[in-house]
Amino acid sequence: MEPTARQTETPASTATPAETSTSTLLPGPSFTNPVYPDDFPDPYILVTEDAYYGYATTNGSTTNIRVIRSEDLVNWEYLGDALPALPEWSMLQSGFTWAPGVVEIEDQFLMYYVARDEDFDRQCIGLAVSDDPAGPFRDPNDEAFICQNQMGGSIDAHPFKDDDGKLYLLWKNDGNCCAMEVALWIQELSPDGMSLIGEPVKLIRMDQPWERPLIENPAMVKHNDKYYLFYSANWWESHQYAIGYAVCETVTGPCEKPLEGPWFDYEAPVMGPGGQTFFTDTEGNLWMAYHAWTGAEVGYSSGGERSLHIDLVTFNGDQPVTDGPTYTPQLLP
Repeated sequence: MEPTARQTETPASTATPAETSTSTLLPGPSFTNPVYPDDFPDPYILVTEDAYYGYATTNGSTTNIRVIRSEDLVNWEYLGDALPALPEWSMLQSGFTWAPGVVEIEDQFLMYYVARDEDFDRQCIGLAVSDDPAGPFRDPNDEAFICQNQMGGSIDAHPFKDDDGKLYLLWKNDGNCCAMEVALWIQELSPDGMSLIGEPVKLIRMDQPWERPLIENPAMVKHNDKYYLFYSANWWESHQYAIGYAVCETVTGPCEKPLEGPWFDYEAPVMGPGGQTFFTDTEGNLWMAYHAWTGAEVGYSSGGERSLHIDLVTFNGDQPVTDGPTYTPQLLP
């Protein structure tokens, strides 16, 4: 990859996937975080043959799932709403579509996302399908794909494909909504990704002081036959939101947390990093994409935005390593 620019302008959120816009390009051999400066929380990056697609939680507008596209991880073009219509099982209200995860299976793209279930009044995971990564995605189902309504609901779906080709879905039960236990779960998916196999398995729960009041956003990486379960914890609208990880013996556990604190913590001006996802670029490099508040403007009430950052991830033995949150210009490998 030869990055030549950094996006500095984004079109309005009222655009549709068919409405594209130009970006302001600045020549240079490096990138500076945030690579997408506008609000883009809980990012998920899908790698296709010709581009990278990013998906994000709604920002409370009429846009349900925002989607952006890049050919180099540096210049991002806003494409509009990847999920312009909500399913009948949902409340059909904006502001409740969270943390999408997208996987490509044969000639289809499957989006696991969160919407508000009308019957249970809980956040639940839906499944929408499209023949184009930019959308529009459509959820034709009569009910949510996963809804642990007795555990507060289900959010933060993250697909994972193992080396043997088996697909899994990770998620969080939304117990913090209702003073219930909060845990991260995994369950095998059918080869076409359209149904679940077996029973869900609890991987980890909130059990360290720095994690309070919640853990969320599971994401999995395999390295040297071990499974690394990354997660976000603490309060999402604070500077102390951060990223931790556990090491699992198998894809379904058991898992242990090797640290007593966060692995990836805040460092001004990168505040409250979280909502992480991992992907391998077209040259085989492992990246972490995540959101962070910028500078002193932490929280939406303070006028803050959770912008998109990317960091290269390597391993020092069995320990995952990044350069840490930084605004220093960095060269792409």
